Amino acid sequence: MNTGFGRPRGRNSKGSSHVIGVEKPQQMTSQLHGQQFPGICENGRSGRLYCSFALPPKCNSLAEARAYIYLMAKDQHGCRFLQRMFDEGTPQDVQIIFNEIIDHVVELMMNPFGNYLMQKLLIVCNEEQVMQILLVITEEPGQLVRISLNTHGTRVVQKLIETLKTRQQISLVISALEPGFLALIKDLNGNHVVQRCLQCLSDKDNKFIFVAAAKYCVDIATHQHGCCVLQRCINHSTGEHLDNLVTEISANGLLLAQDAFGNYVVQFILELKIPSATSSLISQFEGNYVHLSTQKFSSHVVEKCLLMLDDETRPKIIHELLSASHFEQLLQDPHANYVVQTASSSFRGLSSQFVG
Repeated sequence: MNTGFGRPRGRNSKGSSHVIGVEKPQQMTSQLHGQQFPGICENGRSGRLYCSFALPPKCNSLAEARAYIYLMAKDQHGCRFLQRMFDEGTPQDVQIIFNEIIDHVVELMMNPFGNYLMQKLLIVCNEEQVMQILLVITEEPGQLVRISLNTHGTRVVQKLIETLKTRQQISLVISALEPGFLALIKDLNGNHVVQRCLQCLSDKDNKFIFVAAAKYCVDIATHQHGCCVLQRCINHSTGEHLDNLVTEISANGLLLAQDAFGNYVVQFILELKIPSATSSLISQFEGNYVHLSTQKFSSHVVEKCLLMLDDETRPKIIHELLSASHFEQLLQDPHANYVVQTASSSFRGLSSQFVG
């Protein structure tokens, strides 16, 4: 299993002037068809944007087309045009678009095309406008969490977190996300929102993440997505928060070592070489190395112990394996045989040190 992290989802350079999430025009029919929108709505190919809804015969300014902005925001070509207006238009144009979609931001955030417009809007918004958006999406309890769990919404929430500036803005987002932390960290889309908080917010602001991660560490560590984000939490935490996280995880080391996902977290803790955590894990593993070696997931943890632990501890592990009443069976076991091979290499390394 690959427990590493790829490029963060939904990441766009702040302040960019390109159209977000919309590919170059292709030779295909627009979803907007039937009526033509002359003048302002050029699509760069035919010079006109085709619309599926009724339009006035001629619109020469964005203000004249304001009644159609909400519908345009949900269309591939309309979305592209509105994004260009953010780059090429005036502050008044931005305000016109903002006024027409502010009551629909929740829907647009989760729309296949509208989410790109919302990401772009967050880049060009002033603090007052960002605050208005925040008040709308946090008005209903659980609403921001639901947006974060959505395939399209998660991208907008991540962009929102990147653009937060004031204490009031940050507090609103944290208060809205905190009740849904466990759902977020275990979700395919939501976990990226947690990761973006870790990347963009301060340790103080991320306290709600560190506290909850320690409290629910077993539940999180044994989850496909949670186990990865839990490692990120450890990487971003410091001081008391780091101590609490590592202590709680280590205390459940024997259980986690035998889990399909938890074993990766235990291996990660071993790699940190924190004395107290290592000691806690060793005390749980002693007397169980033979059993752990014969299991698919925990056998990797035993191998990690043989590679990472000190010269005083490794011989004890090797002795426990060699003392097994059915050692010959370990040699033929589909998992334990790899542990024995690692132990053999480790033993040769120790022997060469003494000989040298």
